[in-house]
Amino acid sequence: MSMKSITVAFSVALTAAAPRAPAPVYDVYAVSYATIPAFPVAGLVAGADTSRRTDIQMMVWVVRGNGRTMLLDAGFYRDKFMRRWKPRDYLRPSEAIAKLGLKAEDVTDVVISHMHWDHADGADLFPNAKIWIQREEFDHYTNAATRFGGADSLDATMMLQLDALGRVMKVAGDNQEILPGIRVYIGGKHTWQSQYASVPTVSGTVVLASDNAYLYENLERRRPIAQTLDSLSNLAAQDRMKTIASSMRLIVPGHDPLVFTRFPQPGNGVAKIE
Repeated sequence: MSMKSITVAFSVALTAAAPRAPAPVYDVYAVSYATIPAFPVAGLVAGADTSRRTDIQMMVWVVRGNGRTMLLDAGFYRDKFMRRWKPRDYLRPSEAIAKLGLKAEDVTDVVISHMHWDHADGADLFPNAKIWIQREEFDHYTNAATRFGGADSLDATMMLQLDALGRVMKVAGDNQEILPGIRVYIGGKHTWQSQYASVPTVSGTVVLASDNAYLYENLERRRPIAQTLDSLSNLAAQDRMKTIASSMRLIVPGHDPLVFTRFPQPGNGVAKIE
């Protein structure tokens, strides 16, 4: 055997013998910051009985581990939305996370699933966070000519200001790892280019659906959300989530108060997804 062959073989053996770093795992929590009472279910689930009503759960998702504290979505706080929607039991999202012993300054990353007011408006409440958003979503809704029906002008301006500070990280498409083990996927056409996330935990892979599924009913009855640009793309996104998550129970919809019933611990408006 030549000296070169011996060197290559030795190198391969060392690589094979080297211990691999453990795969990152995170803790995932849903944190309530408000409810909007008596919302028509037909505005959430396509084809639902128009007489049905439900309280919409307003929540953000906290992901902790591997030296990061990430939020998926940032809620809302601006006065115009408070006046219009009159939320009940409201806390600013930056204050609601104190239930987990966190301050706004502790958040390292905020993933914006889409540019609707109730998911993106609070992005500037977290002064040290990088903001992760799909590039096409950002470009579409910060362009005054194309944002009609999507981002509020105040939120579009805020995102442009954060971008000018170098804080906006524009995700280049589907199935991208943005932090170790945490991946984002292009969702259904709830907005121009929404996204959802998968997170590895000790219980398996959790999928944070955000508005790609408003309620468990969307997922369990395979019904598209009522507010979408394309119902088929929404169903396709829901079907794909079921292949990514380790189990159906680990897919978390965006506005269902049952999240806090199905995951009752630790309580007080906090649900650990496990």
